[in-house]
Amino acid sequence: MRLSVPRPRSLAGQLFAMQAVLIAVVVAGYALFTYLGDRGQAEDAAGRQARSVALSIADSPSVPAAIATPDPSARLQPYAVRVMGDTDVDFVTIMDPRGIRWTHPEPKQIGRPFQGHIERARRGETFTETYTGTLGPSVRAVTPVRDEDGRVVGLVSAGIKVEEISKRAQDQLRALLGVAAGALVLGAVGTYVINARLRRHTHGMNADELSRMHDYHQAALHAVREGLLMLDWRYRVALINDGGRELLGVSGDVIGTSVADLGLPAQLTGALLASEPRVDEVHLTAERVLVVNTSPVSGGERRGTVVTLRDVTELQSLMGELDSERGFTQALRSQAHEAANRLHTVVSLIELGRAEEAVDFATAELELAQALTDQVVAAVGEPVLAALLLGKTAQANERGVELVVSQDSRLDDGLLPPSLPARDLVTILGNLIDNAVDAAQGAVPSRVTVAAYTGSGGGAGTGAGTGTAGTNAAGPRSELVLRVSDTGAGVDPAHAGLLFQRGFSTKPAGPGGRGLGLALVRQAVHRHGGTLTVTEADGGGARFEARLPLDGAAAGTATPAVPAGSPAAAPTPAAAAGGPA
Repeated sequence: MRLSVPRPRSLAGQLFAMQAVLIAVVVAGYALFTYLGDRGQAEDAAGRQARSVALSIADSPSVPAAIATPDPSARLQPYAVRVMGDTDVDFVTIMDPRGIRWTHPEPKQIGRPFQGHIERARRGETFTETYTGTLGPSVRAVTPVRDEDGRVVGLVSAGIKVEEISKRAQDQLRALLGVAAGALVLGAVGTYVINARLRRHTHGMNADELSRMHDYHQAALHAVREGLLMLDWRYRVALINDGGRELLGVSGDVIGTSVADLGLPAQLTGALLASEPRVDEVHLTAERVLVVNTSPVSGGERRGTVVTLRDVTELQSLMGELDSERGFTQALRSQAHEAANRLHTVVSLIELGRAEEAVDFATAELELAQALTDQVVAAVGEPVLAALLLGKTAQANERGVELVVSQDSRLDDGLLPPSLPARDLVTILGNLIDNAVDAAQGAVPSRVTVAAYTGSGGGAGTGAGTGTAGTNAAGPRSELVLRVSDTGAGVDPAHAGLLFQRGFSTKPAGPGGRGLGLALVRQAVHRHGGTLTVTEADGGGARFEARLPLDGAAAGTATPAVPAGSPAAAPTPAAAAGGPA
């Protein structure tokens, strides 16, 4: 005999059964609870209602004002009728302190004594009672009306007939039965509609099938190369995909770990812990430049944060190169304008018949420019750095700053290993020169001195200079030294520890923001296992020095090493001339 195993009920079917049972239990329980309510509870409710209406009338400013008029009934009777219609009470009687009615549902009773107890109300007390009056037995409340001086100037009684209370109880019972039946029908229909919609959304899948779909979703999520990080309301990691682990440099099981314990840079940690959204913020890690976006998840209360991470390391590097190219272009444009002026001068001298002076003038300009080019190329044979120095010299000259290459500089072509790409050298040296030119501009003298050479260095541990970044490998090694000094105001000791942080700058923020250059320098130096220090230059100003290991590359062809703490050598006459590149 063959047995067939039934397919598990779908999630929608399970919810339908649960909802149907729940609705039936709730409706039956509510009906039973209401049915067991006795007449006394109905009378208590009527008493509370009457008391509330009486107090509201007594507290109304218009009632004492009407009582003070010669004919209180003229204003109070229409008011009492409106209140009865609005509050569903059977009578509202407003009377003088003696109990003579000013209002009554039956106008012929106006002016007659009130039937009931009023002594406690005349003494300023509010009370409720059941009493048989002109309208029959009723549950009523009596309260005093006071003027501005606190004197009792009238009394208010509001009540509901006992007959009406019984009728209400019967009506409530009938209504309850109708509501219970309607609720069951409505609940069944609503549950069916929800079940049908849920079935459409879940495609009739059961819990196991939904679980498998969740697994596929997780796999797809982690296949995304952009970083995704989800934090709970306590800023603990709730989800992180593979891209997020790679970009943040975290490993192992970090689910449930606080963001503060991930070992991220302080500013990046601060951005992730911020309660307000962050949009396209640039942050640096040890290896990357990241664009961070955060969005709080809330639904009446804070539930967490969704963080997306994009790697723009390559883009930032290209932007830096583009900025350099723009600077070169502007310098060339200015030089072209200056060359045109000089050419006009030469032509004018020839037209004046002073040919020899024209030749001397033109030759002197060419010799000055060629001397500067020869000096830079002779000192730094590496083509990328040589081109960078020539361009930066022209840029500095346009800003009134003299950029010189020290005599101890020597960096032959082909000396640098493949592990030290030219792009990183441009990032390091270019940003250091830009920072020094900014510092030296306006100083007397306005000068920036650059030294680039290879030498032997060593020592274990972290560099000890102010604002050090990176570590030194143990033992002597061949290394590239890039040193940039300026004649500016120097480094404020209060800012020494902040110089290499992203966003820190002592200059006003420009259109694109400031504070990223030195941070990128630190990142590049750290990425290659080097050190970055800042000290006071001879004669004032700041001296930045980057030392990058060459990983055993042939450094023997370089000129003798200059110790990191030694002063930069005097510039050559050609470089000191500060002529155009």
